[in-house]
Amino acid sequence: MWDSEMESGGGQDFGVLSATKSGVRTDGFEQRGQSWYVATDIPSDLLVQIGDISFHLHKYPLLSRSGKINRVIYESPREVESNRINLDDLPGGAEAFELAAKFCYGVAVDLTATNISGLRCAAEYLEMTEDLEEGNLIFKTEAFLSYVVLSSWRDSILVLKSCEKLSPWAENLQIVRRCSESIAWKACSNPKGIRWQYTGRSVSSPGWNEASSPVPPDWWFEDVSILRIDHFVRVITAIKVKGMRHELLGAAVVHYATKWLPGFTSRETAAAVAPLEEGSYSSTSSSSSAAAAAAAAAAGGGWKGGLHMIVAGGVKDDAHALQAKEQRMIVESLISIIPPHRDSVPCGFLLRLLRTANMLKVAPALVTELEKRVGMRLEHATLSDLLMPAYGMSETMYDVDLVQRLLEHFLVQEQSEDCSPGRRQSFSDTKMYDGAAGRGANPNAKMRVARLVDGYLTEVSRDRNLSLTKFQVLAEALPESARSCDDGLYRAIDSYLKAHPTLTEHERKRLCRVMDCQKLSIDACMHAAQNERLPLRVVVQVLFSEQVKISNAIAGSSLKEGGGEAQYQPLIPNRKTLLEGTPQSFQEGWAAAKKDINTLKFELDSVKAKYLELQNDMETLQRQFDKLAKPKQASPWTAGWKKLSKLAKAHEQNDVSPRTPAAAGDVPKKMAPRRWRNSIS
Repeated sequence: MWDSEMESGGGQDFGVLSATKSGVRTDGFEQRGQSWYVATDIPSDLLVQIGDISFHLHKYPLLSRSGKINRVIYESPREVESNRINLDDLPGGAEAFELAAKFCYGVAVDLTATNISGLRCAAEYLEMTEDLEEGNLIFKTEAFLSYVVLSSWRDSILVLKSCEKLSPWAENLQIVRRCSESIAWKACSNPKGIRWQYTGRSVSSPGWNEASSPVPPDWWFEDVSILRIDHFVRVITAIKVKGMRHELLGAAVVHYATKWLPGFTSRETAAAVAPLEEGSYSSTSSSSSAAAAAAAAAAGGGWKGGLHMIVAGGVKDDAHALQAKEQRMIVESLISIIPPHRDSVPCGFLLRLLRTANMLKVAPALVTELEKRVGMRLEHATLSDLLMPAYGMSETMYDVDLVQRLLEHFLVQEQSEDCSPGRRQSFSDTKMYDGAAGRGANPNAKMRVARLVDGYLTEVSRDRNLSLTKFQVLAEALPESARSCDDGLYRAIDSYLKAHPTLTEHERKRLCRVMDCQKLSIDACMHAAQNERLPLRVVVQVLFSEQVKISNAIAGSSLKEGGGEAQYQPLIPNRKTLLEGTPQSFQEGWAAAKKDINTLKFELDSVKAKYLELQNDMETLQRQFDKLAKPKQASPWTAGWKKLSKLAKAHEQNDVSPRTPAAAGDVPKKMAPRRWRNSIS
C-alpha cells in the first residue's frame, strides 16, 4: 500500500488502483492449485495461459481495456480456438497479469515499489492505453512511478532492483534511466539539513544522534551495491555526470567489488573511504521539472524514514554463488567505470582486480587498460599483491611476464612526467588525467619500485622453472640510478643460485652481471666473500671493491673532519635492518663473519696509526736532510770553467816569456792541457 506520506499533492491516492466500471461483478479472485478463478456466477469464456499458471476469465472486462487481447481474439484465424490465449512472453509473468486482470475487473490493487515495474511493463505489453478507456492501467502506473517512486530513495532502489527481470521492457519504457537519475540526484545532494536515517543505522540506535552526528560520505554505498552490475553501472555513470568527486566514485566501485567478487575484503573499502573528508558532496542543480519535484518531495518529507538498509528479496551476499560468466561481466564492467584519475582507487585494489581478470580471462583490451592503471601507481603496490599465480600454459609458478609489463608501463609514465612535468599523461588515448589530482613528480618512486622488484625477484627465484633470461630481464629493467644499494639484488641472486645448483660457470657469471659490487654494503660483502655459490671472479670483484672503499675512507678522513661527506653511503641504515630482510642463507655463518669484521676493524686502526707514525718520521728525516744540504756546492760545469780560465791565463804567460832550453822539456806538459781543452770544447 502506498504510504500516506508519499501521496501526491492532489490528494488522490494512487496506491490503490481499481477500474471505474466493470461489466462483471465479482467478489475477487481465488486460486485453486495452478489456476485462478473469478468469484462470480457467470461462467468464464476465456482461458489465459502463462507458463504453468492458467487464468479462467471473461472476455468483456479484458477486451474493453487491452488492445493486445482484442487483436489476438478478433484477428486470429477462424480455425484457431479464440477462447484460449497463451501469453508466455508477458513481462512480469503471472504475478503482473494477475494484478492487471484484477484491475480490469475493478478489484482494488495495491501498488508497491516491488510490483510497480512489472505491472507497468505488463500494461504496456497488453496495450492498456487511454484510447480504450480513460484512466487505464498505463496512465495510473506511470503516475505512480513519476510522483511516488522517483521521489523516494528507497522506492527508486527497489524498483531498479525489480527491473532486473524485465529487460528489455524496463529499458524501453525508460524506467531504468529515470530511477538511475533519481538515485544519482539524491546521492549527490547535500545531506545537511535533511533529517534522515542513513544506511547501516537503525532509527532507535542510541549511539547515533541525527542532530549531532554527520552523515558519512559513503551512506549510499550499501544500497546501491545490491543492484545488478548493469544497473549499478547506470547509476555510477549518472552520478559521475552529476559531478560527484572521483574519490567517492572509486570507493563505491571498491565496495561493490568487495561485495560480489571473491578475494576482496572490507579493508579495500576502508582504505578507499578513509581519505574522504566530511561533507564532500557535489552541489548540483537541475532545471528539469522532475528534479524539482523530487527535491520538493525530499525536502517535504518524501524521504522520511526512507534512507535505511534495503534488503531485497532473493539477494544473497555470496560471491561464490555467482557463475564465472557473471563474475567476468562484473569485472569488465567495473574496469570500464573506474574514474580515470590516478588516486581514485587504491593500487592494491587494482592489483586484486587484475588478478581476478586474469583468472576469469577477461577481454585482453580491458586487461591491458588495467595493467596501465597499475603501472602508473606501481610504487604503492605491495609484494603480496604482485605475487600473482600464472594462469594458462605458463611453466612458472608466478606471472613474471605480467610484472615485466607493469614495469614497462611505470617507466613510460615516469619518462613522460620527466619530459612534461606539468602535464598529466592519460592511461589511454581517450582519457586524460586531471593535473591537480595527480601525484606530481616523485623522485623516490623509482627507488620504492626497485626495492619492490628486488623483493619480488627474491621470492620468484625459488621457482626452479624460472629461466635465467626472465630473471635477468626483470632485474635490469630499471635504470642503475634507481638503486643506491644492491643488497636486495644480491639476496635475489643468492636465492636463485641456491634454487638452481646446476647452472654452469658462464651462466653464474651472466647472472651476477646484473649486480654492481661497488653498491654492496659491508655485511653483504662479508657474506659474498664466503659464498661458495658465487663465481670466483665475482668474489674477487667484491673484495677489490671493498678494498677500494677502505682506501677511499682513509683518504677521505680529512674531508670528513672538515665537514665533507663520504662517497659511499649504504642504503641499509644498520645491520639489524639488513638481517631482518635477508633470507636464511644470509644469516648462516654470521657469527664467524662478525668476529672477522671486528678483527679487520682493529687491524685497520693499527695500520692507520702506523701510517701516521711513519709519516711523522719521514717529515723529521726530510727536515734533517735539508739542514745538511744548505752549503751550496759548485756544479761540475762551474768547476770546469774555472779550471779552463786558470789554464788560459797560464798559457798567455808562457807565450809572452822568452823561450829557454829548460822550457823545451816542458813541452809535453804544456801539450796535455791543450788536448784536454780541445776535448772539452
